[in-house]
Amino acid sequence: MPAAKTLRAQARKSSRNQSTRSFTRSRVRAVTEVIATGSTTDESGASLKEAVSALDRAVSKGVLHRNTAARKKSRLTKQYNKLSS
Repeated sequence: MPAAKTLRAQARKSSRNQSTRSFTRSRVRAVTEVIATGSTTDESGASLKEAVSALDRAVSKGVLHRNTAARKKSRLTKQYNKLSS
């Protein structure tokens, strides 16, 4: 493949991946903030669910490796469950 075409393809993929990565990070950050405040409401459970969904979506789009997402989900869930107990 010519170098110019490769650069165009990389730019397209980079912008697509950046939006997915940003979306996922913001969902994970929201759960982390909820855990830091120590609140265990329905809202905090919903934010955990959104973060897990965002991580799964990133895996399906090829932005994250499946083991990385599984590790992040496990750690978030463990921290969240520690709050509720």
